[in-house]
Parts: sequence; C-alpha cells; structure tokens
Amino acid sequence: MKNKIAASVNALINDKFAVGNDLVYLPDFKLSLTDLFKKKVYTPAEVDYCELFDDSLLRYASTWAAKEAVYKAVKQLDAAALPLKKIEILREKPGGRPFVILHKHSGRFKISLTISHDGDYIWAVALTEINP
Repeated sequence: MKNKIAASVNALINDKFAVGNDLVYLPDFKLSLTDLFKKKVYTPAEVDYCELFDDSLLRYASTWAAKEAVYKAVKQLDAAALPLKKIEILREKPGGRPFVILHKHSGRFKISLTISHDGDYIWAVALTEINP
C-alpha cells in the first residue's frame, strides 16, 4: 500500500508540477552582459524595466536568473523548444512582484516566481503547474 501511494504522489508531481531554479554570480554575469546578449535574451519591456534603475546590472541578472528558472521548470513538463526571448519577466511596478508571460505557451502553465539577491548572488525559483 505504501509503495502504491508513493507512486501515485510521484506520478502527480512529475506530470503536473515542476520546479526550476537558477543562481547567478554577479561578477561573472557582468562579463557576459553585452549589447548582443541583451538583444538575444531580453524583450524590449525587460530592457526598459532594467534601465529604470541606476544599478541596471542587478536587474538584468535578476531577470536572467528568473528566465533560467522558468525555462528549467517548463522544460520538465514540455520538451518543445522554448527560446529565452519567449519567456518574459515583468513586474507589477518598479521593484514589485515579478510575473511571467510565456509567449509560446500562453495560458498552458501557471507559474509562481520568486527572485532574491544578497551581495554578489542572485537566486530565482519558479514553481510551474500545468493549467487544468
């Protein structure tokens, strides 16, 4: 009976929910933040948001970590290609709660996202659920 319950819980979790996370080390990220990188990875709305702040590097790194966390979570539930520019991280207001728009999978997933930073480290975690 115990194994049957464990198998049922694992099937539910593996088929419906996924977690992704990413950790960014700011000094290394700074070396990769070129104009070409920005153009390939960030949407115009994301660039506009990051550029609102004096320390835009932290905002770009936070958005990058969030995109990576979302990517890792979604890829566990859907193996289809998912370009990073199709994952858009927006905020309700400057410095506000982040939310995700998946331009390729609109409405298919519910995603909860959190971003944290301390010193030279930025961490993002995404919990993804297939929308019933």
